[in-house]
Amino acid sequence: MPRVIGAIVVLVVFVYALVDVIRTDKSQTRGISKTAWIIVMIVLPLLGAILWFIFGRPYGKPTAKPVRSYPTAPDDDPEFLRNLEIRRRNQAEDDRLKKLKADLEAKERDLGTKPNEAGGEPKNKGLKPGDAKRTEPDPHDTDELK
Repeated sequence: MPRVIGAIVVLVVFVYALVDVIRTDKSQTRGISKTAWIIVMIVLPLLGAILWFIFGRPYGKPTAKPVRSYPTAPDDDPEFLRNLEIRRRNQAEDDRLKKLKADLEAKERDLGTKPNEAGGEPKNKGLKPGDAKRTEPDPHDTDELK
């Protein structure tokens, strides 16, 4: 039984050291090159692992590059929230423009049917919407066709 436990301990130390060598950046290994450390580990499993921990492992630096964690939920993702805010602003602007357009069309309809200030007759007497003839010039006249 002690032989089995001893073999398991040697195997665990060997595998841990080998994985540590493989995950370490080649510029951070001390002593010999990363490839040479892997060969030493395979040829001399227990002794290679002990030598790696004493002479080859980098000082106080992480052995592997830290894994960058990404947000898991959409409400934690800053890019999602930024896009959400942009969509909300665009929707609010679209709603505001639709309301202004509806108000303008309502005012134009009211102006076409209300009597003018001087007389009592409508401004566009006898004209239908869309007729080209006007009784007075439009102060906001543009080159657009209506």
